[in-house]
Amino acid sequence: MDTAEKIILFCFLLQGVCCRDFNITLPQKIEALNGSCVIIKCRFEIQKQYDKDLTERATGLWLKDGINVNNNLVFNSSTSSQNSFMKGNITGKLKDKDCTTVFHELRSYHSGQYYFRIEGEGELTWTYKETSVSIHVVDSSPKPTVQLYVEQKEVQDQEEVLEGRSVSLRCSAETLCSSPPPTLTWSSTPRIPLSESSRLEELISDLNFTATHRQHRVTFTCTITYQLQDETKTAQDSITLHVQYAPKISPSSSCTRTDVTVCFCKASPELEWHLSGRPVTNSSNTFISEERLSSTGLRSSITLHQAFTHTSTLQCVSNNTHGNASQLFQLPSSVAREFQFCDSSSIRSIDHLFMSVCK
Repeated sequence: MDTAEKIILFCFLLQGVCCRDFNITLPQKIEALNGSCVIIKCRFEIQKQYDKDLTERATGLWLKDGINVNNNLVFNSSTSSQNSFMKGNITGKLKDKDCTTVFHELRSYHSGQYYFRIEGEGELTWTYKETSVSIHVVDSSPKPTVQLYVEQKEVQDQEEVLEGRSVSLRCSAETLCSSPPPTLTWSSTPRIPLSESSRLEELISDLNFTATHRQHRVTFTCTITYQLQDETKTAQDSITLHVQYAPKISPSSSCTRTDVTVCFCKASPELEWHLSGRPVTNSSNTFISEERLSSTGLRSSITLHQAFTHTSTLQCVSNNTHGNASQLFQLPSSVAREFQFCDSSSIRSIDHLFMSVCK
């Protein structure tokens, strides 16, 4: 490496000390919500010879869609912004080369390309025409993003969740400037109790729970809300949980008898009826009806011809890859039922039982 190359490298490493020049750091593009505010993160540098001119009385200017001060000036920090095209203030200290600026009450006509200009004492006057920030004013707030974590690992492509696993739904949002700050809220369909924790400084909200069959096919929705001066704006993102679980049969399943025997079974996720160990479907002797109780529950009834109550065993069965469950029903006896409602004096013999008339 020759002497010239060493000098260039040294200046590059110590930029701002021996090779300092006019330059500025700005975001390339910022989205702002119509009726809200925008924050422009901004830092600038000047040539060392002008350091003495950068004092507390320095002025920051913003130019829109051009660098001509007479035609494109939209904000001057040394004058009141109430009558300016852009209402706001420079929150950074210009003496420290911090030109961070906040603009309020943005409308669609504020969209455009913005350039910064510094004016100090003495000969310090410079427009940073090589670098600008594009401000785009939008009518709709950006959507939040909901992610699924199982046992603290992110899950992609709607993978199944096993019952009993630790689940976390994380809602995060790239926020836009607003006062008060936007908020995140959770809801679910169908509605279930929710417990959440939030980190407002990052606008992240976590919904933590242990997966159960009750959350199967439940849709969780995260909503971001902006409270603006003249309206409220919201945006949402949702995720539907798919929980895998072993079958469950409700202990309330039972049979009743009038003229026929009717048995009821509540199970999840699905069920079928077995007579004498074999699956049974609708026929002239058996009638089956089903009712969906929820995203996970099913209620089924089977009506049996009288002959089956003496010769068959009845089971409600539910099977899947995670297990099985069944319930054996004690079918009501037609003899016992008739005997219960008959006066014993009217029964003269066992042979006469089925000819007895109950009063």
